[in-house]
Amino acid sequence: MMKEFIEFRGKSYNYRHGGPFDRGAADSYYERGLRPHYFKGATYLSDEVIPQQGSVEYNDYIAGYDWNEERGDKKDWG
Repeated sequence: MMKEFIEFRGKSYNYRHGGPFDRGAADSYYERGLRPHYFKGATYLSDEVIPQQGSVEYNDYIAGYDWNEERGDKKDWG
């Protein structure tokens, strides 16, 4: 399995589908609002985890959300 990484604000983030950064970016894209979470494996097909505030996973989720907000990439519901 290939790992994909994104550089944002001087840090490298794992952009694994279902991971914290990916879920943050997806929530921003779909305009769902902040709800820090991620999946242990495949999105919606594995256990969902709610990370504790201040944990690495929590911060990675927030970074993913902020990354997408800065890009302005939003779903066109039109």
